[in-house]
Amino acid sequence: MSVQLLSIAALVAVFVISTVFNVHMGALAFVATFVVGVGLADLSEKEIIAGFPAGLFVILVGVTYLFAIAKANGAIDWLVDTAVTLVRGRVWAFPWIMFALAAFLAGIGAVPPAAVAIIAPTAMRLAHRYGISPLLMGLMIANGVSAGEFSPIGLFGIIVNDVAASNGVASSPILLFISCFVVNAVMCYLLCVVINRRAGGRRLQGGADETVTGTGGPTPRSGDTVVRAVDVTDVALAVRPPMTRAVATTLAGLAVMVGIVACTSLDIGFVAMTLAVILGIQSPEAAKEALPKIAWASVFLIVGIVTYVSLLEKLGTVTYVSDAVAHLRSPLLIALLICVIAAVVSAFASTTGILGALVPLAVPFLLAGEVSSVAMIIALSLSSSIVDASPFSTSGALVVANAAEEDRDRLMSQLLRWGVAMMVVAPLMAWTIFVLPGW
Repeated sequence: MSVQLLSIAALVAVFVISTVFNVHMGALAFVATFVVGVGLADLSEKEIIAGFPAGLFVILVGVTYLFAIAKANGAIDWLVDTAVTLVRGRVWAFPWIMFALAAFLAGIGAVPPAAVAIIAPTAMRLAHRYGISPLLMGLMIANGVSAGEFSPIGLFGIIVNDVAASNGVASSPILLFISCFVVNAVMCYLLCVVINRRAGGRRLQGGADETVTGTGGPTPRSGDTVVRAVDVTDVALAVRPPMTRAVATTLAGLAVMVGIVACTSLDIGFVAMTLAVILGIQSPEAAKEALPKIAWASVFLIVGIVTYVSLLEKLGTVTYVSDAVAHLRSPLLIALLICVIAAVVSAFASTTGILGALVPLAVPFLLAGEVSSVAMIIALSLSSSIVDASPFSTSGALVVANAAEEDRDRLMSQLLRWGVAMMVVAPLMAWTIFVLPGW
């Protein structure tokens, strides 16, 4: 067996072992890099470590460190609580507020598990309190994260855009972000329509004219099927939190970072790290608390996968795969196959890892120019992220874990069916909208 086939088998083994035995995929990827590079390809340690993505490492650490400080000093909690209090008890708006918050937090650099972990406890308690479908609320959170993560400073956006740029593939970070946001927003709108119609056509606990009182919640009305006597203070949303100096400075810093990234070519990693240090000087305790909360697991995962993929490129595996796929002789079929693989694997494994591995493997196909590389990157990104609400993914699991105990089994089953359906629907939809027309 050739070293190219062995390296592909090792990559498959990394995903399988990580999924079955719950071993960290980043660690497995580094081990695979060592075993394949040194043991099979007879390369030196210096040669295999040359593929370590130092620039990407700085970006991920800088952005997640800044976000961790924002969480530690209360800025993120202020955003969440303020957003919920601004709806003034309009229950129909709660799912959309959660979608917007998830997209915003993901868009400014929160890793998907962190964004879901911040929002899910409040969101699922609101769903339980006011009779909102847990399925709807959970999907609004998961799709909100998918909508925001492909921003130029979102985790998924950083990965995809960095891989495309480093391999000379034409891409459009803004178009990628807008496309993913719009598709996820439209999906959420359709979900609201379908789930509410299935609930009998009634609006969420009374609709737009119903408001939440300070202590008693919505007034029970005939036709409501779920009215729970839980005080609003149970979800800590009765009073808008105060604006402190640390919160104001952090929010201003986040706005400055977005502006700098949008208007200059400065590296986002160093910009975020600089802002994090400034905030750390202002709030040393928050900085100390934030340091261990940097998304080390995600950073470890991404740099491990990217290092191994770099080895695959050195061994000629990427070209080997491209030549094998090219025998299909149908660019559209190849594009669809790549999207299906992304959706199926991502439903059971890490979306972050899939994006880090599959985009480089598709580079020769993208460079061939038979389909638009921009459209293909968007389709691949959507295919791999829309399935994230599966209960086998971190986002889906966090949603289930934060649901009311009596809702968990049913929600688990619903999200499982949703995940299976999206393995088929997501790649077909993304391929049909972005690749098939030949934009």
